[in-house]
Amino acid sequence: MEASLEQTLQEGKLFRQINELIVAHLRDNNLNQVNRLPSSRITSLNPVFGKRFQLVCQAAAAAASATMIPLNTDVPPNRLFELVAKGLAVEREEVSRGVSFSSLLNSASGIPAAHGSLPLGSNAIDFRRVTLTMLCLVCDIYIIMHNTKGSSKTFPKHETKHVSDHKKFDSKTDTKCKSILERYAMYLLQNVARCARFSRDGRFVATGSSDTSIKLFEVSKTKQSMLTDARDGPVRPVIRTFYDHSQPINDLDFHPQNAILISGAKDNTIKFFDFSKTVARRAVRVIQDTHNVRSVSFHPSGEYLLAVSPLSIFMLIFKNLASFKASKSFKFQALVVRYSSTGSMYVTASKDGSLGVWDGVTAQCIRPIVSAHGSMEATSASFTKDQRFILSCGKDSTVKLWEVGTGRLVKQYLGAVHKQQRCQAVFNDTEEFVLSIDEPNNEVVIWDALTAEKVAMWPSNHSGSPRWIDHSPTEAAFVTCGGDWSVRFWKEIQIQ
Repeated sequence: MEASLEQTLQEGKLFRQINELIVAHLRDNNLNQVNRLPSSRITSLNPVFGKRFQLVCQAAAAAASATMIPLNTDVPPNRLFELVAKGLAVEREEVSRGVSFSSLLNSASGIPAAHGSLPLGSNAIDFRRVTLTMLCLVCDIYIIMHNTKGSSKTFPKHETKHVSDHKKFDSKTDTKCKSILERYAMYLLQNVARCARFSRDGRFVATGSSDTSIKLFEVSKTKQSMLTDARDGPVRPVIRTFYDHSQPINDLDFHPQNAILISGAKDNTIKFFDFSKTVARRAVRVIQDTHNVRSVSFHPSGEYLLAVSPLSIFMLIFKNLASFKASKSFKFQALVVRYSSTGSMYVTASKDGSLGVWDGVTAQCIRPIVSAHGSMEATSASFTKDQRFILSCGKDSTVKLWEVGTGRLVKQYLGAVHKQQRCQAVFNDTEEFVLSIDEPNNEVVIWDALTAEKVAMWPSNHSGSPRWIDHSPTEAAFVTCGGDWSVRFWKEIQIQ
């Protein structure tokens, strides 16, 4: 895992260096060269790319904006040419010797290992050919950016249905001694649906509530219940309901391989529910902590479990549920913890607005992102599937994308206000879109992940703004739940 982590960090730095080289090259070389040439000369170089060359005047600014690299980045002129020329020279020399060029690449950085020791001889490479090739390549890249700017992808239409309520009391179970006022107060205080989580295979989704209940939905049955022409009568999407906590549920997660659902709650416990048993309503294992358990996350292997309390992050071995390793207490209070897709890292979002990237083996913070959301709470954080980026959300009403390798801000998604609740921001299953909640307008807001443009604002259909949103990792479907104690399932409308 250490090698995987180091490679991820090195790749992040390498991508930034490449972006800096491209921006500096466009700024210092290509722009000047193209501006000095008449249009007829540009066209004569290569008629196919004539129009593309005319766009290169805007390429440096566009590339700088798209890659979040300052236009005045400090890179020597023609450095990109030099590196490409040296690399091609190495390739030509090694091919002539019968050696594969790819064997010279350093596995950690991806940079030719010997490029610094080779002279840049005039006979080694045809600079005119390299110049023309690189200009064409850069123009192709710019055309893609130029054509997509202002024309973000369209998020497909979804249909939604109320699929369940979290209610501790109802007309059948309330005793007559409970007054209407008492029941109303309990509804207000205890029926908030606080969290939701899909299983990694997308087959199940679970929701937890302030009424201490956990509901487990089978996604296939939930989608079936949304069909208007169900011939066999109504379908019940809720396949299990668990009652074993004494305080509100904070977070949930599914074991990657086994039919185990875990929950962390304000009653200072982590509880394990075996949903392979149809009659089970209680936890099969319980871990007692001394503080509120705010967040839980299973390692992708299923062997370990992370949990967050106000004072620390601690790790457990799943096999015997014994305390295995605990990080030192730290000055900020973590609210959320999430493993990366390989488990080599995990990320925390904290009450002071900071994020932290931690080594999954040593439990050392390897990438602190201080004041990621100013002084406001950072309320959610998760890795992209390739572990290169982190998506975070905070009470400063921003959703942000961070590069793991450098800790720099890559994108910022604006236009959704969330200042009261601990709101979530999530990717869709293909990571082409980002979803979050706008509290004042009670809407689900969707952005194009690449352009950061807002592409949709849909009424949530909750009576109050949702408290939580989670998207399926395998298909175009997501759930919302909130203060009206209801759970809504959303799925893409299939066009016939």
